[in-house]
Amino acid sequence: MKTIRIVLFFVATLLWVSCRQGSTGKNVAGVVDSAATMQLEYAKGFTVKTLENGVRLVDVADPQQDEDKMPVSYHFALFKKGVEAEVPDGYTKVEVPVERTIVMTMLQLSNFTALGAHDVVKGITGTKNLYNKDIRKRVEDGKMVKIGMEGNFDTELILAAHPEVIFISPFKRGGYDAIKETGITLVPHLGYKEAHPLGQAEWVKYVGLFLGKEKEAEVLFDGIKQRYLSLAERVAQTKERPTVFSGEMHGGNWFAVGGKNHLAQMFRDAGADYILKDDNTGGVPIEYEQMYATAANADYWRILNSYPGDFSYEALKASEPRNELFKAFKERHVIYCNMKQTPYYEETPVHPDWVLQDLVAIFHPEVMAADYVPRYYKLLK
Repeated sequence: MKTIRIVLFFVATLLWVSCRQGSTGKNVAGVVDSAATMQLEYAKGFTVKTLENGVRLVDVADPQQDEDKMPVSYHFALFKKGVEAEVPDGYTKVEVPVERTIVMTMLQLSNFTALGAHDVVKGITGTKNLYNKDIRKRVEDGKMVKIGMEGNFDTELILAAHPEVIFISPFKRGGYDAIKETGITLVPHLGYKEAHPLGQAEWVKYVGLFLGKEKEAEVLFDGIKQRYLSLAERVAQTKERPTVFSGEMHGGNWFAVGGKNHLAQMFRDAGADYILKDDNTGGVPIEYEQMYATAANADYWRILNSYPGDFSYEALKASEPRNELFKAFKERHVIYCNMKQTPYYEETPVHPDWVLQDLVAIFHPEVMAADYVPRYYKLLK
């Protein structure tokens, strides 16, 4: 009887050790349990599934296309560094957390800024309109290299940065063929194609997966979502809804934000009617005459540019004399943000709640505190 008890004790001990090794040992490819319960509420461009062995399957596709018409799709299998992992066919293996990467756009960079991960970024495409002092300092110190612009990358600089993955925007100008030859994994970031501001912001969870910061990303997004929706709900109670249009002439055409663009959704959430709300695209180039016919009597005009110096109504008229014909120009209702003077694209993709506050303060000032100080958008003086 005593012998049986001893045998049972050793069997139980072995089972306990085996379970411990299965949950924490190096033979397990699992990452973080929280990924199994990750819920995506607004982002349409990626999904996350966790296998029984802990490997995360991340599928990426164009959020503006129907599932059967997506021109490009990517499949990644994320697992811990230094462990073995069995992944399904068709999935590209990525060991996480990623410690060295290159980003192609300010939108992508905004995710790393929000997650406090500048040290992971070893290369960027350029510093034009770059406002963030920490990033500028890293470029000056050589901790981040400028690899050139899309379509004209410096492959040698890319290789010298030793990136484990490179975040790209595959539907833009591209020029990635030379990079593909290096064998470096290209990871698409399609947040800019999301139709809802919170959909774009939720891509911070996507980046968090690659950085091993998924919990931080989820907490961050939850706060952003709550602030955004709370303010939008308050604005929804207002009775008046001013009209607004966006953009300006460039190269003979006016590229107007479409009705499915996340900015158009933000106008709606800020309590305004966007003049191209029936447009079923993310954006469309139109001629000046057509824009004037549509927006001549709109209450507000939103402009975002990188004007050298202080932008003014005089400068707006000088760029196109007919601009003074718009009602919003006459009544001094131009909503303006200068990218040279604010970190707009370095922050707002992750923080639509901050932009919403600025717009609400203009469209419905009674909703905001009297001492509210805007971050980006102000009425042009």
